[in-house]
Amino acid sequence: MNVKIRAKDITLNDNLRSHIENAIEEFKKYQLDITTVNVVVAAEKKGASVEFDIHIGHAQPVVINQKDESLDAAIDMALERVLKALRRLHDKIIEKSATSVKDLETLDD
Repeated sequence: MNVKIRAKDITLNDNLRSHIENAIEEFKKYQLDITTVNVVVAAEKKGASVEFDIHIGHAQPVVINQKDESLDAAIDMALERVLKALRRLHDKIIEKSATSVKDLETLDD
């Protein structure tokens, strides 16, 4: 998994960078084929914005944008939304591959 974290018009301290990297490690628990994670943290007129661009093999990319007055709050809310989107995608893949009751063979006595 390739991870790129960019800061645009803002300085990203080591604590925030490590917080983002640790959260990205949590993405692995969904066992999706994540190839690239691009994170862009940018300064806005009123606050900051965070964008997560997650490329998944054999699926559409997941793009999450979050703006808030506080940089910490924007990062946390964006991470919650990313985890929710990845969980939904994982559940969708699991349900799709599950066999239905109609597909099971019945055993005759």
